Amino acid sequence: MAVSVFDRVCQLFDSHGAEYEVTRHRPVYTSAEAAEVRGTSLASGAKALVCKLDNDFVMYVLPADRKLDSRLARSDSGARRLRFATKEEVLSLTGLEPGSIPPLGSLFHLPTLCDQALGDEASINFNAGDHAISVRIAFAEYCRVEQPSFGVFSGPPQ
Repeated sequence: MAVSVFDRVCQLFDSHGAEYEVTRHRPVYTSAEAAEVRGTSLASGAKALVCKLDNDFVMYVLPADRKLDSRLARSDSGARRLRFATKEEVLSLTGLEPGSIPPLGSLFHLPTLCDQALGDEASINFNAGDHAISVRIAFAEYCRVEQPSFGVFSGPPQ
C-alpha cells in the first residue's frame, strides 16, 4: 500500500524532531473555509502553488490572504515565463488535487520558494494532502525542516 502524503508530511517532521499539531475537520476547498474551520487568521495559511517557471516546475508558498504576483516572481528568478501548473500537471507531480498540497516542495522533488511575508506569522497552517486534515507548525520549524528559498512573490494582502 502506498504511503499517503499526510504520512509523508508526518515522517518528514518527525525525522527532524519538529513539533507540529494535526487537526481533522470537515473537508474545506478554499483558504477562507480552511481558516474558518481551523479558527485561525487567513494570513497564517500557507498556500502552496505549483507553477512552471520557464521550463521547470517549482512550488511557491504564500500567505493565504495574498496572490502570486507573476511579475515579481519572474523578476526574482530572472525567468521569462511563469504559469500555474494545470490540474493534470499538479496531479502528475504531487498525486494531489489543488487545495490539498502541503507547502513542502521537497516531498515532490520541487524547489520551494517561500514569500517572506509568510514569516510575519509565528505559526503557519496548511492542508496536509487531504482536504480534511490540517497541520499547524511554527514558521521557524517549517523553515528549519523545509529550508525554502525566500523572496517577494506576492502583492499586498487581499
